Amino acid sequence: MDQFDTLEKHTQWGIDILEKYIKFVKDRTEIEINYAKQLRNLAKKYQPKKNSKEEDEYTYSSCQAFLATLNEMNDYAGQHEVISENMTSQITMELARYVQELKQERKSHFHDGRKAQQHIESCWKQLESSKRRFERDCKEADRAQQYFEKMDADINVTKADVEKARQQAQLRHQMAEDSKGEYLSTLQKFNHEQREHYHTHIPNIFQKIQDMEERRIIRIGESMKTFAEVDRQVTPIIGKCLDEITKAVDSIDPKHDSQLVIDAFKSGFEPPGDVDFEDFTQPIKRAVSESSLSNSKESKSESRFSSKSKGKLWPFIKKNKPPPLPPSSASPSALPNGPQSPKQPKEPLSHRFNEFMTSKPKIHCFRSLKRGLSLKLGGGPEDYSNLPPEQRRKKLQQKVDEINKDIQKELDQREALTKMKDVYIKNPQMGDAASVDIKLAELGQNLEKLRLEVQKFEGWLAEVEGRLPVRTEVMRRQSGAYEPQSNTLTVTNCVQDRESPDGGYTEEPSQESEMKTPTTEFDDEFDDEEPLPTIGTCKALYTFDGKGGILQAGPRSFR
Repeated sequence: MDQFDTLEKHTQWGIDILEKYIKFVKDRTEIEINYAKQLRNLAKKYQPKKNSKEEDEYTYSSCQAFLATLNEMNDYAGQHEVISENMTSQITMELARYVQELKQERKSHFHDGRKAQQHIESCWKQLESSKRRFERDCKEADRAQQYFEKMDADINVTKADVEKARQQAQLRHQMAEDSKGEYLSTLQKFNHEQREHYHTHIPNIFQKIQDMEERRIIRIGESMKTFAEVDRQVTPIIGKCLDEITKAVDSIDPKHDSQLVIDAFKSGFEPPGDVDFEDFTQPIKRAVSESSLSNSKESKSESRFSSKSKGKLWPFIKKNKPPPLPPSSASPSALPNGPQSPKQPKEPLSHRFNEFMTSKPKIHCFRSLKRGLSLKLGGGPEDYSNLPPEQRRKKLQQKVDEINKDIQKELDQREALTKMKDVYIKNPQMGDAASVDIKLAELGQNLEKLRLEVQKFEGWLAEVEGRLPVRTEVMRRQSGAYEPQSNTLTVTNCVQDRESPDGGYTEEPSQESEMKTPTTEFDDEFDDEEPLPTIGTCKALYTFDGKGGILQAGPRSFR
């Protein structure tokens, strides 16, 4: 009871603790909000961009599992937002309201306590005042009695003065008696108030303060429990998110992903045939005669037709070529009396001439291959000829399906408009049938365009699907029959024979005129086996010992 001020400080400390806990919960909610925001930003950052290459990559099961992880991360972030919202509504707001009520209640209790304290202090002051007055009156009565007795004993004092002193003494005694009665009354009242104060009022106030403090403690404990329950409520949902991530990971199928890679990058080309063995260990001796030129022509003709039966090399497979003759070696013909040493096989002059004439078409083929790569990386032609056969077939099939869907939509719309027109004809008040005719005409034009479009793509698709795996060999045999007729066919055959997985060999005339590369730059990469058709005559100025025979100086030949 004598620790009223101490209790006041303690209860203020309890309110401070409550406000401190409220601030703690607010900080936790801010952390949850920021964490959820960061999780959402993280998931958004790694989401595949629409209409981009990344979106196509998410067809693989591993990427789909990662995408599912990102989606579950959004749900995971949402649960943290739920935690923040529930803590704000169930703890922060409730405790803030309770703190205001607690402050008002505490203020009321301590106001009552101060009032009771002031009342008992006032009663005490009244008691002290009546006590001092009674004491003073008693002293005054004693002095008056002594003065009366002194005057009564003195014979020199008149009777009147003695009577006056007696009356004064009686008056003082009466005042002392009145003060005594007042003091007794005040004392009894104070004792009663004091008993009430210490046994009733103050204990009641303290009990109320105690109840208030206990409610505060209970409330903060309940808030802490709610703090845990809010987390516990979202734990099953977070567990489901994690289970979904685990489920997505379990659905990863390496075989399926490998098959997708095969389907996506399968070119449809047949593997190249075996490379023939070229034996350089056995030198070939050729007799120098006048008939060597004709033999050279015959061997060239045989090698020409035999090369058609060989398996073709792909564009960038480097062919083995015979090593060049050492510069120090002298021609046997330069030594008239010298022994005939074994000769290295040499190419005939006619073949050299053919190589020179075919160097530009070979560069033409290489430029076409490079363009095929650029078309694949950038925007390709409408018929997807820049793609390998298998990929081209898929793209064309996809395009046909898309156009067929558009056609079906147009047909459905036309059917709906036709029904609407019938309704308008039967009930003219519902609408004008002529306006529907205009729309039907537009739909008819659109359908015609779509049909032409799908026919075009179906034609390309039929061309791709009807192409045999050995199409290259067939085209070579067909082109071989027309080789002597025009140089244009030879260039075309070069494009067809060098068809590669990159595809797309359309050459603009302007690009051919811009070619400044030396003609021997691509000899190693493109060694055309077929000579060009005859385009003129040539005259040998000197005798040349070639691979296919000896070319004598003088006679003209067709090349």
